[in-house]
Amino acid sequence: MTDHLRGQHVLLTGGTGFLGQALLEKLLSSYPQTRVTLLVRRRGSSSGSDRLATLLKRPVFARWREAVGPEAAAAIVAERVSVVDAELGNTGVSLPSDVDAVIHAASTVSFDPPIDDAFRTNVQGVVDLYEAVKASGATPHVVHVSTAYVAGARKGVVPERSLDHDADWRIELAASRAARESVEWDSRRPAVLRRAIADARKDHGKSGPQSTATAAERRRVEWVEKQLVEYGRLRAQSVGWPDVYTFTKALGERVAEETLTGVMPLSVVRPAIVESALRHPYPGWIDGFKMADPLILAFGRGILPEFPGLPDGVLDVIPVDIVVNATLAVAAAPPPVDAPAYFHVGSGARNPLTFRAMYDSVKEYFTDHPMPDGGRGQIKAPEWTFPGARRVERQLRTGERVLSAAQKALLSAPAGRRTRRWQDDLTRQQDQLDFLRKYADLYGVYTEAEVIYTDSGLLALHRALPADRVEAHGFDAAVIDWHHYLQEVHYPAITATMRKATAGRRTSSNALPALRRSPNGGDVVAVFDLEGTLVASNVIETYLLARLCDLPRSGWPGEIADLVRKLPRYLAAERRDRGEFLRTFMRRYAGADEAGLARIVHDRLGDALLRRSHPEAIRQVRKHRAAGHRTILITGTVDVLVQPIAGLFDEVVASRLHMRGGRYSGFLEAPPLVGEARAAWLRRYAENAGADLPASYAYGDSYSDRPLLEAVGHPVAVNPDPHLYRHAKSRRWAVAQWKAYTLPAGDAFLETVP
Repeated sequence: MTDHLRGQHVLLTGGTGFLGQALLEKLLSSYPQTRVTLLVRRRGSSSGSDRLATLLKRPVFARWREAVGPEAAAAIVAERVSVVDAELGNTGVSLPSDVDAVIHAASTVSFDPPIDDAFRTNVQGVVDLYEAVKASGATPHVVHVSTAYVAGARKGVVPERSLDHDADWRIELAASRAARESVEWDSRRPAVLRRAIADARKDHGKSGPQSTATAAERRRVEWVEKQLVEYGRLRAQSVGWPDVYTFTKALGERVAEETLTGVMPLSVVRPAIVESALRHPYPGWIDGFKMADPLILAFGRGILPEFPGLPDGVLDVIPVDIVVNATLAVAAAPPPVDAPAYFHVGSGARNPLTFRAMYDSVKEYFTDHPMPDGGRGQIKAPEWTFPGARRVERQLRTGERVLSAAQKALLSAPAGRRTRRWQDDLTRQQDQLDFLRKYADLYGVYTEAEVIYTDSGLLALHRALPADRVEAHGFDAAVIDWHHYLQEVHYPAITATMRKATAGRRTSSNALPALRRSPNGGDVVAVFDLEGTLVASNVIETYLLARLCDLPRSGWPGEIADLVRKLPRYLAAERRDRGEFLRTFMRRYAGADEAGLARIVHDRLGDALLRRSHPEAIRQVRKHRAAGHRTILITGTVDVLVQPIAGLFDEVVASRLHMRGGRYSGFLEAPPLVGEARAAWLRRYAENAGADLPASYAYGDSYSDRPLLEAVGHPVAVNPDPHLYRHAKSRRWAVAQWKAYTLPAGDAFLETVP
């Protein structure tokens, strides 16, 4: 070994990632005479140096900072660490000429990115870095961090040596670039666009044409990303790898071999499933959730009833500090220039953990330490029977079909507490099913692996360590006590945050947003819809009350029969477009006397409208006024019909009927404010009145109100229809249930109609 990197200059990539952070911390805390250059890409306006400063505040460095003191830590970093701003795969890279070792730990670690993204980082990024190393004039020892799973989908024992495959990285890289262009062209073909538009109209048509267009484009973009993910997955599987991640990592190794062999020393380090620290920087340190953690947490939360996996298959887990020690030991032991070295860093060969043993361990832990169920007790851990991948797949497909049919049925159901409760239940089941589908597709091949990655070369390197370095710098996986590591270190570390979040009382998005007093005299507005939001009535009910008040009883049967006969037409128009419905229905006012309707509203309908109002809604309007907010009512209802509650608002925007000679023609004076038109009106109003929309509030009950609700910072879905409820829950909007003490519609008719 080259004196354990004493006096050496190390170039480290991927320093902001999980393994990279641990490597940097170890170099700072345990290699005091080693200098480090970090290759860090800019992010927005933050330079690489800015990101380093932020990085050093993370928990991984906490104990080191505490041990040396904050001032000394800053001085050490200033003296020993420098930054190169660059993004591998996208920019040219200029490197220092005095580098002694390169540790390339940067990569995309997602298993299913779009094919071009994976190749950009894991293949083109490797090309850029190693060409830059050659151009610098230095001949450092290059440590290329890969993954044990580059061996691909195979069974048996995998030795520590170069991969045996015929894939040409240059051809594959060019094809990955072409894939994006090809799929983008395909996404603009009529068949794809026609489907995107149809789906968007179905879900967003009532909101308006721009909402529909935005949704259609979003679907096209999603289609492109899904196609590129599929390109990567299928191309990888067609040549023997389970996913594009392992495929591109294998090709990255080939780039390193072809570029560096015979030019400078090359070592390839292949970690298995890297998880939380066993000892250093402290037991349980982890940055985010790694490969196994979402499955562990889902099991503890009771949402993973089964999972594809071989009970006797080896789950090759390795703590991050063992990987760090191994990587730095490899960096200090360069091989001959013409003979690259390969090292597997895992536990499967020396200290195997089977999938069944992992399940037993997780089951025991969550039985002894169950997860809280948001104030409803504790969650019982499920029992697994290991039915196999085919049965799990059949269960998934059946569940997906059943839930899809149930969701479609509920979206057509009338709004109500029961419908919303059913939607909540279905959403939870859908989330669980989506989770299982995602991870079964991604990780199923890893939990069904029948492979052992030998580590004789790594073990020989460990045994070559001086005795005084083994305790702090050793990397023999045989030292792991799985019960201690999993039960006392790893599980507590990854569950701690979720336990805090779900402990105590169950949280809910139903709470209304707090009202903050407007300090600037009305710069905050509160916008209310009328039907279904402020009052329990609707346009048809209000019309019928007014019409029956005006007709003799002998005319009632004919009026009601005509309304019933045309009701399907009105409902169909409502489903298509709220504006179309209003235009169609307002024809029924043709010939009505303006003065007579105003008199009916004043004498009879006014009181009924007030009593059909939700008391909670009226109180909320008054709270906004007390807070100094400007209150606005926006409705498609005829203006004369809202006069009884107009006094609650600073501004009333309602439909106006066209008149001839004091009688209504049945046509509107202007297009009704519905869907996007409401949001456009509000934005224009805010611009003219100086209103602060991010600080403002809006209340609506229909999915057609979505653009209005999205225009403000505090949207509230009131008694929402199924589409709006689903959207509100996905956006974590407040949901209000305003029903109490409202006069029933039947009583309103009895009390109003003579």
